[in-house]
Amino acid sequence: MLLKDIADKIGAQLIGDGSIDIKAVANLKTAKEDEISFLSDPKYRAVLSESKAGAVILKQADVEHAKGAALVLADPYVGFAKVAQLLDSTPAVCEGIHPTAVVDATAVLGQNVALGPGVHVQKGAVIGNNVQLGANVVIGPNAKIGDNTKIYPNVSVYHDCQIGANCLIQSGVVIGSDGFGYANERGEWIKIPQTGRVIIGNRVEIGACTCIDRGAIDDTVIADNVIIDNLCQIAHNDRIGYGTAIAGQTTIAGSVTIGKYCIIGGTSVINGHIELCDGVTLTGSTACMRGIDKPGVYSSVIPATTNKEWRLNTSRFLHINDMYHRIAALEAKLKALTEQEEK
Repeated sequence: MLLKDIADKIGAQLIGDGSIDIKAVANLKTAKEDEISFLSDPKYRAVLSESKAGAVILKQADVEHAKGAALVLADPYVGFAKVAQLLDSTPAVCEGIHPTAVVDATAVLGQNVALGPGVHVQKGAVIGNNVQLGANVVIGPNAKIGDNTKIYPNVSVYHDCQIGANCLIQSGVVIGSDGFGYANERGEWIKIPQTGRVIIGNRVEIGACTCIDRGAIDDTVIADNVIIDNLCQIAHNDRIGYGTAIAGQTTIAGSVTIGKYCIIGGTSVINGHIELCDGVTLTGSTACMRGIDKPGVYSSVIPATTNKEWRLNTSRFLHINDMYHRIAALEAKLKALTEQEEK
């Protein structure tokens, strides 16, 4: 695209030659004359002055440090994301309808649907316009897929589940598998049928091999504009609010409610039947055992130390309860002595 056209599409102020033909996005250090990069951190201004990029997206304060064309925005990183979308070269998930795809006679396909090899769309399913289903995707009975959604190969969407419009589902995702619901009768596990659904909103992205369980009775609900990374587990009856981001390998137990605009760091664990209010951030590897009712940043991970220090601290940790009671006893004695002296 011409640089001036890019500027128009992302609403940026153009400085310099708008006729430059931009072919790709690139790192500021390695960008070439037909590529565009960005600068959002002032500490990299020295790199900016040496960059060979055809154009750079930056803030007004950094314009004087650019030696070539520039696009000026308040948030260069957001601008870079939008330009990357404009110049995206990722191939389509699939094109046309492959002869090995199986579509039940009662299923409904919208316009311009693409089905890859081995796709199976089962009875009563509804597939929206411009949907792409990659190889071996299975859409279960009465499931619904919204317009413009892309589902990569080997994804399973179970019966009655719903996925909104403009979603992106990466390979290996399972949506609507049974929640982990059992009763125990004298040592024997009795399965509780999981009769709820998974309801996923619009503009949701789900990373590879993530599993989202269907509700036991009520639905598991993922709101609009949620992003979920690879290898996450979201259990039955969970509700995740608008704009929340969940990083890789996070495990969320059942019946958890997470508010809007939360950020869950990778490998975090969230205990079941609790609620996180809007605006909560859990740093990586946080074990969240209780509900949180105030926005802010929460952590629980233990920093790495040498093995010798870790062994020493662990051995002391095992004596915390004894130390607590001893300190409480000493405090009681000190209080008694203080009261006696005051008399």
